[in-house]
Amino acid sequence: MNVFVVATLGAVVIIFVTTYIIAFTPLREFIPGYSSSQLKREATELSLKSDSLAYALKKNEAYISSIQKVLTGELEFAQVNKDSIMAADIIDPSEVTLEPSEEDLKLRDEVAKEEKNSTKKSKTK
Repeated sequence: MNVFVVATLGAVVIIFVTTYIIAFTPLREFIPGYSSSQLKREATELSLKSDSLAYALKKNEAYISSIQKVLTGELEFAQVNKDSIMAADIIDPSEVTLEPSEEDLKLRDEVAKEEKNSTKKSKTK
């Protein structure tokens, strides 16, 4: 009887220690599905950098396209100003309407009807 108690307690202690080591040490990074905190931090930084680079690229493309218009004669040089081109990309929050459109309201009604029908069908089964 004592052998079974000691074996059971030993197994519980081994399971507890193993779980603690895996959960609270850098060893968990070797388990598939877990990522390191450094990797998450680097991914966040790269995401922010890529967003800012995409914004800068968009501004530069707008500037270059306006320069091309000047060179081809579609637009006069006096009308090209880098600041005004870049300001054109900025959206004023007061101009944005947050009210749903008619199509959006119709889609919401259709989705609500489909959800009701699917819940009724799942309840009858």
